[in-house]
Amino acid sequence: MATPSRSTVRGTIRRLTTRDGLPAPADVPRYLAPLPEWLENVGLNIAWLVVLTNLVGTAFGFWYYGFQFSIEPVVMWPFVPDSPVATFFIAASLALWKLGRSNEYVNVLAFFGCLKLGAWTPYVLLAFQQEFSYLHWAMYNFLFWSHLAMVVEAFLIYRYSDFPLPAIGVAVAWYGFNDLVDYFVPIVGTPHHTLIPAEPIVNGAVQHVSPAHEIAAAGAVTLTAIAIVLAVATNRAKRRASSG
Repeated sequence: MATPSRSTVRGTIRRLTTRDGLPAPADVPRYLAPLPEWLENVGLNIAWLVVLTNLVGTAFGFWYYGFQFSIEPVVMWPFVPDSPVATFFIAASLALWKLGRSNEYVNVLAFFGCLKLGAWTPYVLLAFQQEFSYLHWAMYNFLFWSHLAMVVEAFLIYRYSDFPLPAIGVAVAWYGFNDLVDYFVPIVGTPHHTLIPAEPIVNGAVQHVSPAHEIAAAGAVTLTAIAIVLAVATNRAKRRASSG
């Protein structure tokens, strides 16, 4: 079997890292665009592969939440599978952008979801590392690094989204309500956040013991607040950049 020549490899790398045909990076502060430009370009140039990967991740995520679905009231199911919904949002965001039908509401929901859930899962995996020791090391690392990759995906979105305030409002409403029912006012049953092994299940009901519940809640609420600050700051920075 013939191996690719060095020039072929260099050409492939150049095509993946170039910004040709992509939205130009906006002049925004580094904390709003922390990825190197070449990595942003790679992510956007392989957008369809990223879409497919996230759809597979969404399907896996719904399977992963199977047991929790079985103990949650059906009416609250839309608020249970946090990470799979976030990966669906980013898949939809990138797909719509590639199809020339970018939707700002989907874009900002994807940003909030990937940033928040992409960081919250590694946070609880570390905070409750001993309790998660039942996981095979491969599954633990898969969950940890695949969720961190969602954070990377979140910082691609500013390249093709203006983060309009109405879209930010919808994302705040969705993820704020999620925090409310996940940790504070469950409405039906007990709080609905993703199961963590530090909280035992007794007779089919999750026992939201202290301080595990408060630790999980603190991470979620803090990350929602960070997403709000970054989204609003991106909106302002892009408006300043476009006005010259």
